[in-house]
Amino acid sequence: MSDVLMRFQKLVIASGNAGKVAEFRAYLADLGIELLPKPDNIDVEETGLTFIANAHLKASQVAISTQEWAIADDSGLEVMALNGAPGVLSARYADTDQARIDRVLQELSGVSDREAQFVCAIAISDPTGKIFADAIGTCKGAIAMSPRGEGGFGYDPIFFVPNLQQTFGEIEPEVKAKISHRANALNLLRSKLQNL
Repeated sequence: MSDVLMRFQKLVIASGNAGKVAEFRAYLADLGIELLPKPDNIDVEETGLTFIANAHLKASQVAISTQEWAIADDSGLEVMALNGAPGVLSARYADTDQARIDRVLQELSGVSDREAQFVCAIAISDPTGKIFADAIGTCKGAIAMSPRGEGGFGYDPIFFVPNLQQTFGEIEPEVKAKISHRANALNLLRSKLQNL
């Protein structure tokens, strides 16, 4: 993989979400890639209808704007009983993390089917805006009856992982880094890069 990685020793992370940026830095720390934050003046409107479409859009536009290689993800929560909502609207489902959590819990009030999954689509673009590689990862779980734990960000306190009997808000960051949708997507991306 080192030959491929020589092409992008720097990657601009196309995200303003501090929690997401921190996770990317942790996941990619061993690759020796310098991760640069997205300039504040670049704002990409997520108009895609799928996670992968939005990841492509963000990676391409940030790469073109910065003239650097860029990595972007689009991720969110899909709740089966809500027909996959909030889905690509996960970050815009309400104005704050707490309001988004409250809305999901309210919409599931009295619903016994709590099956859900986190989805993460990741894309890397070259400075011309051409997508170099992409991957989609998921993590299956369920929606807890109420928030649990102070860790993570976003919907983490209500995303329950049955085999751990904990929410993403309760598990240690090191555990989350191995099982999360973002970790699974990045593992797939690494495999694709190794095979290029």
